[in-house]
Amino acid sequence: MIIFINGSINSGKTTVANILVAKIPKTAHIEIDSLRRFISWMSLDESIPINLENTASIIKNFVKSELNVVVTYPLSQKNYDYLLGQLADLNEKIYAFTLNPKLNVVLTKRGTRKIVGSEKKRIKYHYKIGINNPSFGEVIDNSNQTPEETVKIILDSIGLQPPE
Repeated sequence: MIIFINGSINSGKTTVANILVAKIPKTAHIEIDSLRRFISWMSLDESIPINLENTASIIKNFVKSELNVVVTYPLSQKNYDYLLGQLADLNEKIYAFTLNPKLNVVLTKRGTRKIVGSEKKRIKYHYKIGINNPSFGEVIDNSNQTPEETVKIILDSIGLQPPE
């Protein structure tokens, strides 16, 4: 099983993914932004295609090793379609969820993350281009939910009850 957790910066993707990994046995978490660190000297626009290609390879490797995969990233329709195309030869169920807290919520301090000016600008850009409300997958307004409540919605949607 492959679960994409989409959403803007500070929407709760990593927190939700970490809870899912703890609740679903044999699950790996790929945070696409972490792959950028390998080529941090490269511009964001140049690095995105490479990071997506690497993500597809890592997903395939984990699936080959019989692991579930949770992938976190602010995905555009184009990038989501690219990943689906790269994963088309896998016999795995693929789910996509977008965390879509209200803009005024995502621009505030949530948890331990401090949002700097450049991130606020990027968040506003994500909301302008629709990263927070794509045409793929299920969109979850997690403005007034705990991360655990969001995880419950995801698990219910995929028909999975985690072991206690």
